[in-house]
Amino acid sequence: MKFKKGDTVVVLTGKDKGKKGTITLVLREENKVVVDGVNVMLKNRKTRQKDTDKQVKFSAPINASNVMIVDPKTNKPTRIGVKKVDGKNVRISKKSGAELK
Repeated sequence: MKFKKGDTVVVLTGKDKGKKGTITLVLREENKVVVDGVNVMLKNRKTRQKDTDKQVKFSAPINASNVMIVDPKTNKPTRIGVKKVDGKNVRISKKSGAELK
């Protein structure tokens, strides 16, 4: 998986199809990513001593195959490639060839 925390991605399938967001967490073992504002779930929190009942919103993980990185030049979804620059591997977008941060 070539995704990193902080990448801007677009969702390809599911209830949030077409939404853009940034990756907040990458789960490599499970091949999943958590995207801010996508796949939002509600969790009921029990009453504590001082707090009352609450519903907490959080972003649940989605499969990495359901998202694509956004090309920095064209602002469209693109695949990720790897290129050697000065002896280091650098991620590039396949559409425009621009380097990804």
